[in-house]
Amino acid sequence: MPYTNEEGGLLNNFAREPKIYQAEPPTEGQKRTYLFLGIAATVLVGGLILVAFFVSKSS
Repeated sequence: MPYTNEEGGLLNNFAREPKIYQAEPPTEGQKRTYLFLGIAATVLVGGLILVAFFVSKSS
């Protein structure tokens, strides 16, 4: 465990810091996946809004 000694003999424990790494840009496959998921989410939300609209109109 990483810890430090302070004046008066107090010990302070600190969490270990995660290893830092450079982020890499998405590949072409990941970009296609993000595009597909974005379109699917848009269609799903749009469909839910339409269902809610028609249900509220029919009542």
